Amino acid sequence: MSDVLTKEQRRKNMQHIKAKDTVIEVLLRKSLWKKGIRYRKNYAALPGKPDIALTKYKIAIFCDGEFFHGKDWDELRVKLLKSDNGSFWIKKIERNMKRDDEVNKALLILGWTVLRFWGTDIKKHTDECIRAVEESIAEIVLEGTCSYEDNKIKT
Repeated sequence: MSDVLTKEQRRKNMQHIKAKDTVIEVLLRKSLWKKGIRYRKNYAALPGKPDIALTKYKIAIFCDGEFFHGKDWDELRVKLLKSDNGSFWIKKIERNMKRDDEVNKALLILGWTVLRFWGTDIKKHTDECIRAVEESIAEIVLEGTCSYEDNKIKT
């Protein structure tokens, strides 16, 4: 049996890819909520519409899928070059990567901390992702840009 999809099968698969409330976003959000960390989801007031925004701390969190955001890009690019419609995907993913970089820079200029997590890291190492968020919060509190007493988090 071949792993090659027909155009119709590929189209159907692509239609089912969600832009928000993905499995990885929900997993990370539930873990943050359990820790007492409150957030806004898909925060349209910021560049890039972060998946999770901790407005009290000015932390924008993105949950990136490996394929569409180019994880291990050098290896993936080689695979795509050998595939049908590879040039389309290379162009699309490179544009996504460029947009991610532009969004990061825009948020940094606005004084926001940007955290990006790969989907597999969220699934396999959720605690480490939460720890990174908590460390970012602690740094911001230590810098004095946010009062710890006003924004206590459960530990």
